[in-house]
Amino acid sequence: MGTDPQQAAGKPAAKRQFRIWRGDETGGDLKDYTVEVNEGEVVLDVIHRLQATEAPDLACRWNCKAGKCGSCSMEINGKPRLGCMTRMSTFEESETVTVTPLRTFPVIRDLVTDVSFNYEKARETPAFAPPADVAPGDYRMQQVDVERSQEFRKCIECFLCQNVCHVIRDHDENKPAFSGPRYFIRAAELDMHPLDARTDRREYAQSDMGLGFCNITKCCTEVCPEHIKITDNGIIPMKERVVDRRYDPLVWLGNKIFRRGQVPQTSATSGHSSGAVTSGAAQGGAHAHGGGSHAGGVHSHAGGSHDSAAERQAQQGVNWHREVPHPTAPAVDANGKLPLTELTFNKAAAPSPFGDDVTFPLPPEHLNFAHPQQDEPKH
Repeated sequence: MGTDPQQAAGKPAAKRQFRIWRGDETGGDLKDYTVEVNEGEVVLDVIHRLQATEAPDLACRWNCKAGKCGSCSMEINGKPRLGCMTRMSTFEESETVTVTPLRTFPVIRDLVTDVSFNYEKARETPAFAPPADVAPGDYRMQQVDVERSQEFRKCIECFLCQNVCHVIRDHDENKPAFSGPRYFIRAAELDMHPLDARTDRREYAQSDMGLGFCNITKCCTEVCPEHIKITDNGIIPMKERVVDRRYDPLVWLGNKIFRRGQVPQTSATSGHSSGAVTSGAAQGGAHAHGGGSHAGGVHSHAGGSHDSAAERQAQQGVNWHREVPHPTAPAVDANGKLPLTELTFNKAAAPSPFGDDVTFPLPPEHLNFAHPQQDEPKH
C-alpha cells in the first residue's frame, strides 16, 4: 500500500466524534463512534469508512456521491442535508456530528427511510396535458417560457423540502391532504407551461394538493441543495393566482355579468322565493323598501298576513318577526368624551354594531334568517 498523500504532506487524519442513529421501525438509539477524518472529506465519506471498519451493518442509501441523485438525504446536527454535499470542514474539530434519518418518513433501518409517500403524491399530480390541435413534434415555446420554469426542473427529488415542511413533519394526519413543496412547484411549473391544456391546476392545487396548508415559512427553500426558490418563485405565485381567481373584484364582476360559476336554483332555494313579491323587493327574504313587504311571503306589513311558505318557515323555528336591537351608544366619561385607550374602557375594541347588549352566539329561536339550502319540512 502506498503512503497516504495527506500524511506525507504532514496532515495526519484527525479523530472525530460521531453519533449515528441505529435501529429500525421498532425503535433505536444514537450510538457513539470515533472515526478518522481526512481533509476535504464529506459526511458520506465518514459513513463509508464506518461501514468498512466499525459498523459493517450500518444501512445508508446513496448513489452518485455528486449531489445529483438525492439519495443520501439525512439529518446532520438536526438539519436536513445531503451527506455527499456536507463537508466535514463546516464543523468545529471538537464538535460531535450527529447523523439521524429523515424525521418525516418512517424508518426502515438506520439512516434509510421509506419515502414512498412522495411517489404516491407524484402519481396523484396530474401530468402534462398536450394540446389536442398540435401534433407531437410540433410543440413550440418561447425562450422566456422555457426559462420561467427551468428552475423547477433542477429538482433532484432528495425530498429534503418534504422532510422539513412542518405541515407533515410533526403531523402525520395531514399527509393524505397535503402534497408538499416538491409537488407544489411541479404544479406551478405546469401552470406556467404555455402548451399545457389543463386550466384547473391552481384550483386543483388548492382543493386537492393542500396548497392552503402552506404558511410561507420558507424552510423548504432554505434546505434545497439546488437552491431552488421554492417559496418565492413557486408557491407564492401559485397562491396569488388562486386568490386572483377567487377574490379578484374584476373576476367576480365578470362572473356576475356572464353568470359563470352560478349555482342552479334547487327546490330548497326556490321555496324561499315563492309568494307575493312586489316591485323593488329583494329576493331571498330581504326587505322590500318600495312595497313594504318581504320577498318569499315571509311578512307583509301591508296585509298583515302569512302565506303557507311563512308558516312552514315558522315551523322550522325561524323567528321572522324578531326586531334587531339598535346599536347602543358607547360609554363616555364624566366630560362626555370617549376613552382614549382600551385600558380605561370597560370593553375591548369598538362598540358592536349589533348593540353591546347582544351576546353571541344567539339562540336559534331568536334568529330571523334561514339558510337558503335548508330542506323543506316533510308533512
